Order: sequence, then C-alpha cells, then structure tokens
Amino acid sequence: MTRVVHPIERESYRILRDRVDLSHLPPLTRAVTERVVHASADLDYVTDLVCDEAALAAGLAALRVGAPIVTDVWMVAAGITRAGREIVCPVAEPAAAKLAREAGVTRSAAAVRVALDRVGPGAVWVVGCAPTALVELIGRDARPALVVGLPVGFVGAAESKAALRASGLPAVSNVGEKGGSAVAAAALNALLYVEEKP
Repeated sequence: MTRVVHPIERESYRILRDRVDLSHLPPLTRAVTERVVHASADLDYVTDLVCDEAALAAGLAALRVGAPIVTDVWMVAAGITRAGREIVCPVAEPAAAKLAREAGVTRSAAAVRVALDRVGPGAVWVVGCAPTALVELIGRDARPALVVGLPVGFVGAAESKAALRASGLPAVSNVGEKGGSAVAAAALNALLYVEEKP
C-alpha cells in the first residue's frame, strides 16, 4: 500500500524516537509499538504492550492475501486504513441485537458470533472497545490469523486480555486496563504500513 506520510506524522515519529529507543525490538513488534505510542502519545505502551513477532508475521501474511478484518465496533473500523478492504462489524445490525436478547449476552459478544459465521477461520480480529467481544472470540473455534486485543475499561478489559494471552491465540494485547479504539486501529495500521518508514 502506498500513502503520503504527512510532515506532522514524520515529526511525531522523530520526537518519539528521541524519547525512546526501540531499535532492539524485532521489526514488526517495533512497528506496532511505535504506531501505538504515536497514536496515543503514551510511552507506557513501550512496556505494557505484549507482541509476538511470529503472530504479527502471520497476521501480516494474512492481510497480504486479503484476509477479512473484523472489528468489535465501528470506532475501531473508522480508524483502520482500509485501502479498498471491506471491514466486517455487525454490532449495529438487527441480527446481533436479536441474538444478544435471545442468548442473554452483550451485543458485542453476539456480533462476534454473527461475524464468525460470515468470515470463518483465518480472519484478523481487532477488538478495541468491548471486553465481552474478546471473551466471546476466545471461547469460539475462530482460528484467527491474528487477534488485536486492546479493549479498554475498568470492567473486564485487563482480564479479557490476560485470557487472550493464556489462550495461545496469535495476538497483540497489553497488560492493563487501558487500550481503546484508536490504539487497536493503530496496531493494525502498523501492519498495513509495515513497508513504510515514517
């Protein structure tokens, strides 16, 4: 993918690299960490983010062959550079609301079930808002190429990310309560932009 890197973004990366040296990190881990820090202006992600280089490589390979991208909410989808990609996000669809009522789960959890029926195995999942979506995904036989699990909040966020790491699924997460749509989208964008040098 090609895009024009704005001078403000270049300056932001210069400042980031002046403040912290991440050159010791493997290339994809470094790309994700830098983009998350750039998007959040939060240097705590340098030590809080949990990346696995092999998982990131698998996610990148899946994206390169057109794997579907599934998000938990439209705020995450809005932050992802689409480059002609369709993003699956059924959380606002009537089917997800109906399933949530019938199954007694959150709409975000129900949306995971709806999305999984559409995309099957090998998708890239990006969760930045709803811990219940992440828990639902972990409990399903989704066989994802990669899970970007960075939901935010005081209720269930840290626990859902700990469960993601314990699950053995290929993933990016962090160890605390923070996260969010912008951070999750940034982590995925890092893979989409991996061949660029801002």
